[in-house]
Amino acid sequence: MSGTTTAAARCRRETGPGANRWVVLVVLCVSLLLVALDATVLHVAVPAVTEDLKPGAIELLWIVDIYPLVCASLLILFGTLGDRVGRRRILLLGYGLFGVASGIAALADSAQVLIGARALLGVGGAMIMPATLSILRQVFPDRRERALAIGIWSAVAAVGAAVGPLLGGFLLEHFWWGSVFLINIPLMLISLPVGRLLLPESKGDRDGPWDVVGALMAAAGLFGAVLGVKRLGGGEPPLSPFTVVPLVVGAALLVAFVRRQRRRAHPLVDLRMFARPAFSTSVGCIVLAMLALVGLELIAAQYLQLVLGLSPLETGLRLLPLTIAAMAAGLVGSNMLHRFGPRRMVVFGFCLTAGSVVTLTAMGAEDNTGLLLFGFLLLGFGLETTLFGAYESMLSEAPQEQAGGAAAIGETSYQLGAGIGIALLGSVMNAAYAPGLSSVPGVPASASGAAGHSLGEAYEVAARLGGAPGAALRHAARDSFVHGLHVTLLVSAGLLMLGAVMALRLPRVMECEEPATGFAEVPAPREAAESRVSA
Repeated sequence: MSGTTTAAARCRRETGPGANRWVVLVVLCVSLLLVALDATVLHVAVPAVTEDLKPGAIELLWIVDIYPLVCASLLILFGTLGDRVGRRRILLLGYGLFGVASGIAALADSAQVLIGARALLGVGGAMIMPATLSILRQVFPDRRERALAIGIWSAVAAVGAAVGPLLGGFLLEHFWWGSVFLINIPLMLISLPVGRLLLPESKGDRDGPWDVVGALMAAAGLFGAVLGVKRLGGGEPPLSPFTVVPLVVGAALLVAFVRRQRRRAHPLVDLRMFARPAFSTSVGCIVLAMLALVGLELIAAQYLQLVLGLSPLETGLRLLPLTIAAMAAGLVGSNMLHRFGPRRMVVFGFCLTAGSVVTLTAMGAEDNTGLLLFGFLLLGFGLETTLFGAYESMLSEAPQEQAGGAAAIGETSYQLGAGIGIALLGSVMNAAYAPGLSSVPGVPASASGAAGHSLGEAYEVAARLGGAPGAALRHAARDSFVHGLHVTLLVSAGLLMLGAVMALRLPRVMECEEPATGFAEVPAPREAAESRVSA
């Protein structure tokens, strides 16, 4: 424990004159809040953007998707670059780029300009996200304090994702659609000088050049993989060249990246981290948790609006208990981790989430407010408990000099899990939904086929048919959607229980000592510290 105490004292000295690590946490949380907000705030503005800029179908798809696509593909690049040149430097550059890109997006007069601005926002987000976690890892060397800080950090992420659509809806009622981007600028103008004054500079103690070729291979490979997965989730046929080509090229580049890293004396990402059971298991738990739930959340939003007939604002309010429960889990996560240990905490989170998902299979065509409230509360608490335990274990297990790379791996796993979840659960939903519309009395086969694409399209077809056939198609589509939702919920519960089994590989207890700063051949922490002092 003396090493931990010394590290904590050194870290406090490095945070700058008069700076407090909890103040640093506030700055980092504001950074994360902006990125989380921007990921969802545009969703409610899409109709207004469509009316004003009149983008084509492909352009509209890129307006929505380019931000998360670019952000996910560049996380490893900027996470590892921060380890080399300084994490605060990358974070501050991300602040500046995010502010400039927000101004361009707010004033965009064409779909092409908006797509470019959203891509720049993705670059800025990729600079900010891993930097916040890696600086947090450095500022809080004591694991108990770090667990509390990660809990607050994750609660803020949940708030940002939930508040985005609500804030966007409020702004659209009073201003033009560009205001959803313009709100970033004053916050960034405050964050830049405050971050420069209070945030500590840190970098990994690693020799050798930064692997530029490897970083570009990772970025291109992730771009292709995430693009292919998003195409699948958007309903593109699995064998379409727009799906197969990005997936094959992305997978080939990622395989080449892994082989390159294994050969290099100074790899961009030291893949031996994955040999540690706690690290690799934590990454797998993050992927499974997001795979099981992100697609489910999208389907739940459709259920609330198209089956129960709620407005977008009412839908957001119905999903709010999920966010509140996630915030609560983040705030008590540190105590839970210390008391129960990573293994029991993550297993409990997976099981609780699976139980909530099974409970929600009682949803029907009629509104049941109490059931939805109970199910969403359990869902939010269980999911955040799982992600909290997995993120904390992954970050604590990683060597401090690779904190940026480890944070980037965690965030990339989150994004990949979310994309795969939308594609997988969306496919399950479609497979269970479409057969129920194949033989509706009085409805032509062509109309049934079009209605089988989605519930929204089924309602449009029913409105065109009118009369008894239209009413029959509408009723059949609603019942088929509810049936598909139940099947999807059960598949999701199975994936969550698979995650619970995987989590049994996590450590039983929370080790509060600082982990070694490297691997077997690297000197022990005290020897490494003495060598740095002598140097």
